[in-house]
Amino acid sequence: MPYIYQDPNKKEPSVPETARNIHSSGKSYQEIKQECLQKGTLFEDVDFPANDGSLFFSEKPNIPFVWKRPKDIASNAQFILGGASRTDVCQGDLGDCWLLAAIASLTLNEKVMFRVVPPDQTFDSGYAGIFHFQFWQHNEWLDVVIDDRLPTFRNRLVFLHSADLNEFWSALLEKAYAKLYGSYEALKGGSTIEAMEDFTGGVSETYENKSAPNNYFEIMEKALKRGSMLGCSIDITSSAETEAKTPQGLVKGHAYSITGMDMVTYKGQKVKLIRVRNPWGQVEWNGAWSDNASEWNNIDPAEKKRLTQITLDDGEFWMKFEDFKHYFDKVEICNLTPDALDDDTTHKWEVSVHQGSWIRGSTAGGCRNFIDIGTLLQRGLQRGLQRWCPRGKTQTSPRRKANKITSDILTEQNPVRAILSLIATRFPHG
Repeated sequence: MPYIYQDPNKKEPSVPETARNIHSSGKSYQEIKQECLQKGTLFEDVDFPANDGSLFFSEKPNIPFVWKRPKDIASNAQFILGGASRTDVCQGDLGDCWLLAAIASLTLNEKVMFRVVPPDQTFDSGYAGIFHFQFWQHNEWLDVVIDDRLPTFRNRLVFLHSADLNEFWSALLEKAYAKLYGSYEALKGGSTIEAMEDFTGGVSETYENKSAPNNYFEIMEKALKRGSMLGCSIDITSSAETEAKTPQGLVKGHAYSITGMDMVTYKGQKVKLIRVRNPWGQVEWNGAWSDNASEWNNIDPAEKKRLTQITLDDGEFWMKFEDFKHYFDKVEICNLTPDALDDDTTHKWEVSVHQGSWIRGSTAGGCRNFIDIGTLLQRGLQRGLQRWCPRGKTQTSPRRKANKITSDILTEQNPVRAILSLIATRFPHG
């Protein structure tokens, strides 16, 4: 089941103890690790080897990548150094800010964090070059095993890294997520809410700032207090605006994390503030309530200390909530419980899970108009062939050709793969 957040004052939640092992060997993380320790060897993952195929699926490396283990990069390599925090998440040369925004939010809830990142992993005693992480996929937790070889250039990590150069949990988490999706390149461009769901199995919702409800601040504040994960972004009108910096120091088409909500007394008035983090670890808002803004000089020093407001170019900043609504366009919330955040009633959601599968000739049909999958495929293919094979261009009628292709597909053991193959080979310009 998804990880469910509970009030820390209540009894400890029942954290799922198992996840399905998906390594091709069929062995668990512990089994593989023990084998390596007994043999005195470091694990090398055949499912996600240290080569270009794990980096890219459509591109070629533009620099000579060298795969290195953390102990070869830093003399005192640590898995987690001084506790996992959002400053451990700094973007490298991969366009996966959406993932990094989710990871930064993940560090705000220790229980969820250690569900995804099992903490009992180390480079010290019992080290075997193997690590594992857990993700929620298709209604179940999966245990993803990796070796700790990471892509480097000139002895520096190329992709995600920590501000502390000898801390490696975040880089290894990114590698495990890349393995889950096939390659590092597969992580270029995505939705923060998707990564949040993969980390929690939670229920997500999206708000448009320009049409937000009157109690918007309270909804977001309540979400953070419940341990929900929040992200935000600024829309773009064209691809040319992607990651374009605004005069206010914000970045368009870029994923940010929301890490705090609070109120301060400023010149006798209550001001609502929101704390936002850029996963680049730099480039910040430069308007009111930014790091060097004059507003901080006119509030009680105790409040300033409580908000841990310090002037650092670390990518994190406070801003007035009204400014946030004006300059940002969208907020994504992944709730660890399905309870509505804008409702204080005692009504709760209930979760019901059903397992099933598509069965040929039984449940694998089309819509009610074409209940039989064969009929559905035949009609669809006939229309497609009429478009791609105009009269006079083929000696076979679209209907007869559709009948033949449908027959070929339905005799395949994997109809979906057959359809994809068909699309690629017979309709190359689609």
